[in-house]
Amino acid sequence: MAIKPPRDPQDVGYTWPTVLAVAVHLLVVLFSLVSLPSSTAEPDSSSIVQATFVSTETFTDQAQQTTDQQAALNSSTDPDEAEPAPEPDASEQEALQQQADEAAAREEAQAQARAEEQARELQEAQAQAEAEAQRREEEAQRLAEQQEVAAQAREEAQREAEAEAQRQREAEAEAQRQREAEAEAQRQREAEAEAQRQREAEAEAQRQREAEAEAQRQREAEAEAQRQREAEAEAQRQREAEAEAQRQREAEAEAQRQREAEAAMQRQLEGEAQAAANAQQAQQAANGFINIVRRAVEQAWLIPAGASDAMSATIQVRLGPSGEVLLTTIATSSGDSAFDRSAMQAVEHAAPFSELRDLPAEQQRNLRQFNLRFTPGDVR
Repeated sequence: MAIKPPRDPQDVGYTWPTVLAVAVHLLVVLFSLVSLPSSTAEPDSSSIVQATFVSTETFTDQAQQTTDQQAALNSSTDPDEAEPAPEPDASEQEALQQQADEAAAREEAQAQARAEEQARELQEAQAQAEAEAQRREEEAQRLAEQQEVAAQAREEAQREAEAEAQRQREAEAEAQRQREAEAEAQRQREAEAEAQRQREAEAEAQRQREAEAEAQRQREAEAEAQRQREAEAEAQRQREAEAEAQRQREAEAEAQRQREAEAAMQRQLEGEAQAAANAQQAQQAANGFINIVRRAVEQAWLIPAGASDAMSATIQVRLGPSGEVLLTTIATSSGDSAFDRSAMQAVEHAAPFSELRDLPAEQQRNLRQFNLRFTPGDVR
């Protein structure tokens, strides 16, 4: 919005200087158009013709003024004379005319001087008016420039003021936003604090409930433990009673077992004696069978010519129910394949061993597989 600047007291317009200049010019033109009355001396016949225009009205007025002055002089000199003056003659009229002409010339010269003086004054006034108008114009221009600068400064100040006001409004708005943000933050902090207090209160209530529940559980646990202890004590008493009964039963059973063990021991001793006798008999029979087999194999063994007494080979022999050889394998080799084959062939040639059928069935089962060690000096 544009602001109208206040009027400077020193601010003057161009109206009055213009009017004054126009008036001065009009006066100069008027004086140049109007010719003052003048008279010149009679030129001689040899001079160039000179003429001066004399206004009839002006000359008549001057003559009338001269006549009036002369009459006033005469009347003042002799006021008592009432008689009219005598008629002047031609020379006197010519003299009077000449005086009048001289007076008119003097008056014209004075008027011309006054006119020239007035013209000079008018010119000086015009020059002064023009200078004043120029000065006023320059002053007005300077004032206009100052006013323009002032207006620009005011506009700039107005813009700066508006910008400052805008900045203040923005700062106030920003401050308001900050206050609102701080108030909102404060409300949020208070709400958060209230929520925190509620959470803490709920947590405290929860802890109290949990503590009460824990106390209840502890009481129940203690009661349960008491019941368990009582039950355990009762069970312990029952176990002890049962253990006592079990010990009694075990004691009775132990006594029974001892009696039975003594009887079994007796029977075992008797059986062992019998078994020893039987084992002795079986061992004797086994020894007898092994001796039979050894002698038969020694008779059938053809020891290789290059065999030394240090050589030794162990042959595993498996027999059938009737004493026939089912399989012979080398359990321990002598390192000489011919020696090992001769030992296996000796077993095969000595079979069958029919004496096996004469032994008890249990000894037969035990003697159906055995090992024979072959050395050139001995067969075992």
